[in-house]
Amino acid sequence: MLTVVVLAIAAGAIASMVALWPDADKVPRNTNPYGAKGVSTVDATVTNVDPFNCNSSGEGPDGKLQVTGDCAHITATVKGGTAKFDLDAARYKTGISNGDQISVIRISRAGQPVSFEFLDFRRGLPLTALAAIFAVLVIIVARWRGLFAMVGIGVTLLALTKFMLPAFLAGESPLPVAIVGSTAIMIVVLYLAHGISIRTTSALFGTLVGIGMTAAVGVGATGWSNLSGVGSEDDTTLLATVPGIHLAGIVAATMVIAGLGVLNDVTVTQASAVWEMRALKPAARGAELFASAMRIGRDHIASSVYTLVFAYAGTAMTVLLLANAYQRGLAELATTEQIAQEIVRTLVGSIGLVLAVPITTLFAVWLAPRPTE
Repeated sequence: MLTVVVLAIAAGAIASMVALWPDADKVPRNTNPYGAKGVSTVDATVTNVDPFNCNSSGEGPDGKLQVTGDCAHITATVKGGTAKFDLDAARYKTGISNGDQISVIRISRAGQPVSFEFLDFRRGLPLTALAAIFAVLVIIVARWRGLFAMVGIGVTLLALTKFMLPAFLAGESPLPVAIVGSTAIMIVVLYLAHGISIRTTSALFGTLVGIGMTAAVGVGATGWSNLSGVGSEDDTTLLATVPGIHLAGIVAATMVIAGLGVLNDVTVTQASAVWEMRALKPAARGAELFASAMRIGRDHIASSVYTLVFAYAGTAMTVLLLANAYQRGLAELATTEQIAQEIVRTLVGSIGLVLAVPITTLFAVWLAPRPTE
């Protein structure tokens, strides 16, 4: 019976993905600003850094604050020659030295000499090494489950890049796309990482209910809080690049996606707790099992809520530091679009997480092996 139910849910998710799958010609394909005619990006290695006074006085032409200090003439080797360009005070102050691996923009237009501009540091090697270390450690410690969890990450990235993001850009309703994509991801990831079992199925049911509740609360909270989705310069650029995108809907959709990891963690833990307690005390009745599992669940809720708050504080540290430097009050800061989005996202995710705990526990108690007489 459970197999039939899960297959029906999976079939519904697949059918919904097919219905929502964006047509390739509807996905905006704007020209890469670094791929225009005569413009390209090339790898370079810094060979000389020469500081100079560029009169960076602390105030820009538009009245905005500007980093004070020296700028720098940079010389770097590129394939087939040498690149020379200037680095502004902000970039130079953060640090650049001989031997640094960087990417530069090469501009070559008819009738003009070739020029170069700094683009960014090359981080491919450290990122790849960190990812490899992480994957190896997960596989060593978690063994086959760790390996399958790595495969699950690949499935998640595939769903995001091939279905969800193109659908958002093509103008599909963001919330249904997020729900359908999240459902498909969770079905695959849960069974991959935790195996095909009734215990995993109970966690899946709790996760799916949590996704639905998070979506419902998220869409209501977005409208109630008047979140437009335009909270930063990147949001404005995205809206200008893709005029048909629904940013307020994207905000609600991200509330579903952002909470998936913690939601999955909580539901799997609750299902596992019920199974372990049933094994230790086979004669326990359902009410006793539920009460014991909820004691674990309450501890997990407390720590998970802190996890969400700390995760946001870490990613938004620059904004928080700037607001603190401006001596803006917490109440005033919290109502700005950029911060309010994250506060609402955190609160909505926490609400879905809190509600998912007792629901998952009920599913697990219902589906766990019955006590022996």
